Amino acid sequence: MAQKSQTGGDTKPNILWLTFEDTSPEFIGIYGNLTAKTPTMDKLAREGVRFNYAFATGSVCSASRSALITGVKSYALGTGNHRSAYPIPDFIHGFPKYLKDAGYYTTNNSKTDYNTSDAQRVVQESWDESSGKAGWWNRAEGQPFFAVFNSNSSHQSRTMTFPYSEYKTMILDQLPDSMKHADADVFMPPYYLDSPEMRKQMARVNNSISKTDLELKELLDRLEKEGLRQNTIIFLYADHGEGMPRSKTNGIGLGHRVPFVIWFPEKYQHLSPWGRAGAVTDEMIDFTDLPPTVLSLAGITIPDYMKGRVLTGRQRKPEPENLFLSSDRSDESYDLTRTVIQGKYAYSRAFVPYIQELRYLLYMDMGEITEQIRQDYKAGKLSAIQRQMLEPRPAEYLYDMEKDPWEINNLADDPAYAKLLGRFRKAQEKEVLQKKDILFLPEYEIAQISKTTTPYQYRDKLDLEPIYNMAKWSGFRTEKARKIQVKGLDDANKFVRYWALLGLKSNIEAITDLEKFALTDALADPYLPARIVAASLVSELADAPAARKILVDAIQSKDDDLSNLAIQQIMYQPNAASFLPEIKDFYEKQKKLGKKKLFNANRSAEMMLYVYEGRPVREEEE
Repeated sequence: MAQKSQTGGDTKPNILWLTFEDTSPEFIGIYGNLTAKTPTMDKLAREGVRFNYAFATGSVCSASRSALITGVKSYALGTGNHRSAYPIPDFIHGFPKYLKDAGYYTTNNSKTDYNTSDAQRVVQESWDESSGKAGWWNRAEGQPFFAVFNSNSSHQSRTMTFPYSEYKTMILDQLPDSMKHADADVFMPPYYLDSPEMRKQMARVNNSISKTDLELKELLDRLEKEGLRQNTIIFLYADHGEGMPRSKTNGIGLGHRVPFVIWFPEKYQHLSPWGRAGAVTDEMIDFTDLPPTVLSLAGITIPDYMKGRVLTGRQRKPEPENLFLSSDRSDESYDLTRTVIQGKYAYSRAFVPYIQELRYLLYMDMGEITEQIRQDYKAGKLSAIQRQMLEPRPAEYLYDMEKDPWEINNLADDPAYAKLLGRFRKAQEKEVLQKKDILFLPEYEIAQISKTTTPYQYRDKLDLEPIYNMAKWSGFRTEKARKIQVKGLDDANKFVRYWALLGLKSNIEAITDLEKFALTDALADPYLPARIVAASLVSELADAPAARKILVDAIQSKDDDLSNLAIQQIMYQPNAASFLPEIKDFYEKQKKLGKKKLFNANRSAEMMLYVYEGRPVREEEE
């Protein structure tokens, strides 16, 4: 029997998510790329509603998808670090469970990557079927469906990391000539050198997106052929920004902003607050808005733990003043960046800016494009704009995404934007403290917490304010910041000491001889993550034997978080090469352990060997 829903129709609508990997709006035709060949996406946008300011909550897939499936921000859930496996509370479900309980047929084809130790539970409770064969076609007659399809063709593996021969087989050879891009015809982002070598890489990006477009057409054609389109609301979007250097894994707006379209059939056009076919909106949305929106469309009560807003229908909520996004560890490579979106402006706060935008990251560095960029940098071929991604970051970014969609003109130091910058700082700090951003704790600590509770629930007893009051100075290269950080080395709170040391990493050139003594004392810090960062600082300043021993012992630790922390700190030291014998020894021992190896630390070791010895790296899909 047909069921009433809050859509106002006689039956519950079918809902179809067409997702694809690693793509920024600037590479889609309807968003203004005149060389793109994306006719299916363009047509859907012309007939639907196109969003100019839609954002993934994370800048890498697993962090982004954890928010998509739960409706909870990763910095609250503890799922921001890519490919981590921490628990989430039993009362937080994959949101399709609520649809399934209400009679929907739920299918996923087929990526999960939910970034939690509870991923199997989430998959089982969410989906009637989750596989490469899953689709709406296996439902009972007349049963409404929620179906997700994910295209891998635009994934970073195809656009940059797989060898060119594999890309040719998987992408280029699968395209008709009319959909292929010649190297000479592609648009070059201004932060890349316009050279034949780089154009070859950018053609890969565009061709991979064209292959995605063909796959989307097949699904939409099937939906139409089976007479289902007139009762199906379609969402089309990418999982985060373009899978190329300076976008994916990067905490600025480019890493988060995605193409996003909602298409309403005629019977549900009344649900669009943005207008009918061809509407374009500057309304800000992020991925935690999608679960409550879908539940509302199906007439299902929204759980209290979902803080995103309903975008359509009678339960629609007003647009917030700000969106809050996050970027943390990607694979083995650390980061902690928090982004605030307010209209056309993107403010990003980098808390560990001594690590550059194009940081050492094994999966990035196996790509020819990264190798080419690093070669061009060493050869002095890059402009000031193009060099930015290979040099230490500022603590703050402020971009006008309307005037500067490629985010190359940082307004953070422009006096004309000082008041706006101040408002962003306050908003970002308020969000961190109110939501008790658990990812300000070292990942080693999150792992310990996860043995007895969940990071999400632990926040209830976490006093984050003193920790953040030290962390907020990290990255600012000023005398005031340095003095506060040196004083923090004696704080009773181990996390305060940890952030004092991390902050000094970004200000190491200014450390005085007297302050070096305080750092030497920090080598005895009882908290291991703090001791490791202290050893990195002392080692970089003086290459002291005591500091070296701490780092070498940490490398050999049986704890992946401690070992990886040590190698990651060493990697950005000027004397990193002096640790190669110990790194090589560690890596060879890890190889013998096989699947029991320390995953992230092993990747960091391999990355260092690749940088300094040119060892080949694995060619595996992330």
